[in-house]
Amino acid sequence: MSRILLDTHVFIWWVEADSRVVAEWIEPIVDANNEVYVSAVTAWEIETKKQIGKLVFNHDVVAKMREFEFLGLPISLDHAGAAGALDWAHRDPFDRILVAQASTELMVLLSADAAMKSAPGVRVL
Repeated sequence: MSRILLDTHVFIWWVEADSRVVAEWIEPIVDANNEVYVSAVTAWEIETKKQIGKLVFNHDVVAKMREFEFLGLPISLDHAGAAGALDWAHRDPFDRILVAQASTELMVLLSADAAMKSAPGVRVL
């Protein structure tokens, strides 16, 4: 069993059946033996970007999580502290939380963002 954390764009692409979903992500996501998580930061990022006009996503995040049987991952004080303390030049707070969560919770992060591969202490697929 693996614990998988979806980057925000991966969640969006999965929900929208986008062709950018990488073939090697499909098996880990659909494998019933794996636990697939969507972070609370993903909902925050999606709704924030919708509000400022940077994203069109006509779905309810929580409803889609339930539909695909993804688990929710709250942001804890440990996650917040780890995100702030990351020795990583990446400044995007959403990405820093995702990396900290994946690292702290020993999860594999599914992401197409090349910057995530340079994040310390996290396995990115």
